[in-house]
Amino acid sequence: MLIFYLNPRYILFIHLVVNDMIQVMLTVILFVISYTLYKISFSICCIIILITLFTTENTPLNVACMAIECYIAVCLPLRHSGICTINKTLTLIGLIWVTSMSVVLPDLFVTLVTQPLDFFHSHFSCNRHAVFPNPVFVKKRYIIHSVFLVIIWFTIFYTYFRILFTARAASKDSKKARNTIILHGLQVMLYMAKYVGPHLRDVVQQHFLVNILDSMFAFYIIVHVLPRSISPIVYGIRDEVFRKYLKKYMLCKCSFTKNNC
Repeated sequence: MLIFYLNPRYILFIHLVVNDMIQVMLTVILFVISYTLYKISFSICCIIILITLFTTENTPLNVACMAIECYIAVCLPLRHSGICTINKTLTLIGLIWVTSMSVVLPDLFVTLVTQPLDFFHSHFSCNRHAVFPNPVFVKKRYIIHSVFLVIIWFTIFYTYFRILFTARAASKDSKKARNTIILHGLQVMLYMAKYVGPHLRDVVQQHFLVNILDSMFAFYIIVHVLPRSISPIVYGIRDEVFRKYLKKYMLCKCSFTKNNC
């Protein structure tokens, strides 16, 4: 089991899974609130929204870092141990969080300065637009997401195609490598929908006014839940080492349960 603590790939994968679990849990809470309580106080809503936004911004950045690590492992194997160390991986995770916070926290600071005091004691429907109502934030988010979309797409396309070409050159059987790239590509496309999510949400709200809650729930499942459901398959179950330990753990749990029964 030490390999999961000493291998940068698994450290990034575990961070991705934990981050996505927090994100999905908080977004589900927001949906439950929207269907039941309808309105909550600013302080509680702000805390939930901030953590949700942090974890949402983290995910594509984490996937891009995992793609770079995989590229180094396959294309630069002799330099992998020197470049991808545990300390550098933990520092990279810290930079991911700092980047996400630097995108979100300015909205909070500007809101604290510009909004009247009564705003922070009010109750409202808990969503990003309600907590950060300044229309400038929407334009800022579009610009930042466009920049992130270009950078992450370029990073992932470059690394995955280099990995594919290297795998083809190194082995006659490149079918597994090709299937892996296809799965990664599908997952990344779903993750990238997050950056065009506001545009898609506007389209949904304009064309499905009758069943707006149901439409937004379907939008949430496709844009947020579906890509995070694929991560354990792409990075976990298909990995031989991870699958071996998973089978061993499951067999031990089954045998332990049978013995207790």
